[in-house]
Amino acid sequence: MKMIKGYPEDMRKSIDKVNKTRNKRIDQIIEDLSLEERKEVLDNFHPDYNPKYKRDISWGVNKGDNVPNEVADVIESYPMVNPDDIDLNQIDYDVNILIIGAGGAGTSAALWANYSGVPKEEILLVTKLRLGDCNTVMAQGGIQAADRPVDSPLIHYMDAIGGGHFENKPKLVKALVSDGPKIIKWHKDLGVMYDCTEDGSFIENPGGGTSRNRMHCSKDYTGLEMFRTLKDEIINKEVPYLEFSPAVELITDETGGIAGAVLYNIETKQYFVVRAKTTILSTGGFGRLHVAGFPTSNHYGATMDGVVMAYRAGAKLRDLDATQFHPTGAAFPEQIVGLLITEKTRSLGGQVLGRNGEQICYPLEPRDVEASSIIKCCAATDNYIETPTQMRGVWLDSPLIEEIKGKGTILKNLSAMYRMMNRFDIDITEDPILVYPTLHYQNGGVELDENCYTSLKGLLAAGEISGGVHGKNRLMGNSLLEINVFGRRAGITAANEYKKKSTAGKLTLAHVHKSIKSLDALNLKDKRYSPTILPEYRSDNVRDRLVQLYETSL
Repeated sequence: MKMIKGYPEDMRKSIDKVNKTRNKRIDQIIEDLSLEERKEVLDNFHPDYNPKYKRDISWGVNKGDNVPNEVADVIESYPMVNPDDIDLNQIDYDVNILIIGAGGAGTSAALWANYSGVPKEEILLVTKLRLGDCNTVMAQGGIQAADRPVDSPLIHYMDAIGGGHFENKPKLVKALVSDGPKIIKWHKDLGVMYDCTEDGSFIENPGGGTSRNRMHCSKDYTGLEMFRTLKDEIINKEVPYLEFSPAVELITDETGGIAGAVLYNIETKQYFVVRAKTTILSTGGFGRLHVAGFPTSNHYGATMDGVVMAYRAGAKLRDLDATQFHPTGAAFPEQIVGLLITEKTRSLGGQVLGRNGEQICYPLEPRDVEASSIIKCCAATDNYIETPTQMRGVWLDSPLIEEIKGKGTILKNLSAMYRMMNRFDIDITEDPILVYPTLHYQNGGVELDENCYTSLKGLLAAGEISGGVHGKNRLMGNSLLEINVFGRRAGITAANEYKKKSTAGKLTLAHVHKSIKSLDALNLKDKRYSPTILPEYRSDNVRDRLVQLYETSL
């Protein structure tokens, strides 16, 4: 098939229709859906509402909770470690604060513990891969913070609560929005280069489901730019960290409180015992489980390790029935299917179109509604575009941005998107982007309070691993805010625990033995092991996305 400017000829026929309708569409933004219309499209087309993709958890604190099959698979898995093989008398690292996961939440926690008086030698930051191999660096669109006179944390609160279908934990949302402005100030002091006007004022953009422009961006490299400064600060403060050393099991003491973790060195294949008075879980989400067979925008290590370790120890979970599918993942070319096309593309004016160039939905609906509208178009109508590999998608009209805001807007604001697509000879200043929803975020997780305490003594949590902040759906920009707000709060809370001068008790893995007995009683047909650590892509474990995505039963 002859290729012209990156797209095959039959796809270009549809692009011609998009080009012909563009001028007419500039001032014709389709209206957002009513609450009743939103409910209808969610009920009929969002994977969260399809029972075939879910089942109940069969054991433990959250027994009976309905979660995605892939999440249940991990929770109903045997420990990868034989607890009898771990010598808990041989303590390799003895610290006050152990932080598991070194993305945005973990590094923020380490820094704020240090700022709050904990000596660096009493902190250990451990990470599965390298420092910076995390979803934070892949975040593009921006970070919300209500710091303008026309905005307020209260308005931000109402947006977040509404976006979460009023099932968020109110105290967590209050903490999130209240701390937003101070996080932006901290970042500015660290040297984060947010987009500003010539007089130094922040440029703040809209986002799906928001009633005010409060998105602070660094082009479309916001997460990468943010983590650049956090990583520099970790290095400058000389906070100790271990790379290629994921935690594979939490350690408890005789009271059932958390007293550290067992680490596994990926390179040497050795186990190490860490004793700690306070443990902070910040291991991120579950994107690489490919919930409902969807492709994902997540980094390679996002396999829900922290959730299953906490669950075995008895931690309460919440909201794991809710998965966020970002509306616009790349659907062409095949090499980048699932990679994120930032929501900022729509906040700058890009419209979502069917094959004839007509708008199929308001471009800034909350993410679950936007994603469901696109799935509906591709699953229940013939108004989609099909690629040579039978991937279906809709157009995101990026050239419209230049028509609305002037030439050069894309290169200035969406340089990452421009470069990603240009590698495949697609110029997004001239041609639209083919998109389809991609698995993006774990809305739920380990339940915590506003000071990051979980239901287990000695265990704190921060970031995507936690549940309650976003309810059933997260708004754009609240994830980068969440990891900083609750990373900071976890670090401060851990520092307060440090000042109490108490110590961890006798180390045990009794809870692991107990979980093995519970799993044995289930007589599981398939014997699985977790944490997954790194996903396996050489077998049939990950289902073909083409089989699952387009069934009209959605």
